[in-house]
Amino acid sequence: MNKPIDKILEDLQERAKELNCLYKIEELLNNPDASLNEIFEGIIEAIPPGWQYPDICKARITFGDKVYKSPGFKETSWVQSTETIVQEKAVAKIEVFYTEKMPQADEGPFLKEERKLINTISDRLGHFIIHQQLRSAYHEWQSAKEELLKKPKADWWIILEMLHRTDQNLLQRISRKMLNYLCWIGIPEAEQLLRRIGTEQQNDTTDLLIEQNRPLLRENLHNFLQYHEETFRIAESNLSSDEILSLIQKWIKDDKSSFLFNVLENLDASLMEITDAVDRYFHIADEGIEFSPDTEIGLRVSLIRRFLTDQLEYINIAKDFFGIRDFYNLIQHIIFPERSHGKLGGKSAGLLLAAQIIRKAHDDNEHLKKIKIPKTWYINSDTVSKFIHYNNLEDLLNQKYKEIDQIRQEYPHIVQIFKNSYFSPDIVKSLSMMLDELGDTPLIVRSSSLLEDRIGAAFFGKYKSLFLANQGTKKERLNSLMDAIAEVYASVFSPDAIQYRIERGLLDFHEEMGIMIQEVIGKKVGKYFLPAFAGVAFSNNEFRWSPRIKREDGLIRLVPGLGTRAVDRLSDDYPVLIAPGQPGLRANVTTEEV
Repeated sequence: MNKPIDKILEDLQERAKELNCLYKIEELLNNPDASLNEIFEGIIEAIPPGWQYPDICKARITFGDKVYKSPGFKETSWVQSTETIVQEKAVAKIEVFYTEKMPQADEGPFLKEERKLINTISDRLGHFIIHQQLRSAYHEWQSAKEELLKKPKADWWIILEMLHRTDQNLLQRISRKMLNYLCWIGIPEAEQLLRRIGTEQQNDTTDLLIEQNRPLLRENLHNFLQYHEETFRIAESNLSSDEILSLIQKWIKDDKSSFLFNVLENLDASLMEITDAVDRYFHIADEGIEFSPDTEIGLRVSLIRRFLTDQLEYINIAKDFFGIRDFYNLIQHIIFPERSHGKLGGKSAGLLLAAQIIRKAHDDNEHLKKIKIPKTWYINSDTVSKFIHYNNLEDLLNQKYKEIDQIRQEYPHIVQIFKNSYFSPDIVKSLSMMLDELGDTPLIVRSSSLLEDRIGAAFFGKYKSLFLANQGTKKERLNSLMDAIAEVYASVFSPDAIQYRIERGLLDFHEEMGIMIQEVIGKKVGKYFLPAFAGVAFSNNEFRWSPRIKREDGLIRLVPGLGTRAVDRLSDDYPVLIAPGQPGLRANVTTEEV
């Protein structure tokens, strides 16, 4: 285990160079007043220091008929390149050359991380070029508005004329939505136009909603563009200018968020692609754009499905408490492998929803303002599958179908197999960065499986949660953290968890284990570190020690220090029982009981 870790920590220096390169380029691209010439020259200057051999590294960018090169540029056969795509067209080409032959790596003499770096630079450059084009279109729109002084046209006509010149696809979609809207509010001319569009070839133009047992003729939807002026003439006769302008602006805003919808609804999209799309969304949102309520809800539901759960009972509640910005903040603390499609798991989903409900209720309850959530990082669920594949442990996946006594006998050996296995370098790097943020505060590594804390199956104590002192050198803390995560992963194969799944008909479910890594809240007492108290709370009270206590009064089990005894309910436990609805009715009445 020591050798790979040493190598990984050395590799972090290379990653630091790549991050510095990205920071410089981000700083360039975040300057709204920078010209394209300044941007290209800055990127040319920033690239070589980010590569493995900066002294012999040269860069070239081709944009249209212009070429930008590093000083002393020399074209060789040792090249790494990528194209910058804008609106499905290659508009620029970035090339990185080594002027001397260097040792073979992942892609010729280049590292696979350098491939990611050049692709990231290309993507960010593409976003900047799109932004520049939008600014140009905006200035054109401003010029068109000035013509309003000469031509008495409404603002919304100017917008339509600009779209006709710059984005006919968007104009077609807006025209279609306007026609549908006019039909929805019962404008007869609009209904006649809708029946006419695309049905000229039909002799029978009776109500198409009448069910027929023969296929309808295929309509040409592109005709909406042909009829856009007629559509908006009808709108002009039946709606005020302010109402038309408001509708057009709303539909343009919704259309600008369509890229995020497209990524979220694409089941093949990885978490990295979704993360990039959310980040791009907030570049748009920072420009002061607000989306319609229905668009906002749709995005929230899609994000809940991709990151948290598909359970409808959960989604029906969560969609009222999560905002898109909550996911933007969340993804900054998720660790996942390349091409990941996993979720955060049941326990993470439950904790995040509880936190959102408490935040939303701050204004109505003064006490809730005092509740805080510990710093938390998440490892998503399919990282365990990558871990198993990385260490060739696929033979263990059928362990759950063995006899329970055999599972119980083999489980300790499986735990040791996991603890002696390795994590992939990208996960190790992410865990190292996470430790830099959390520092040396004690940690708890908590299970968060897909089945855990779901409706009908709580999995109380079936999977492991492990406390870490998180003391010592960075290398020691990182090794201890990975050892704990591996042990929690192994608990997927524990006999208690498998027996619990058998009893609830969940054995054939493809179980994956997410991980929550949280700081432990408490104080140092002598050589120990612990909270003053901990516990578990229930919405319903099934242990009512007084007839005055109702089921809906709830139940809290509190213990001093860490909360293990509050959860496990051991024979010699020592919890304090409280019914929040009747806090004055104690379970322990006599002096001996207290």
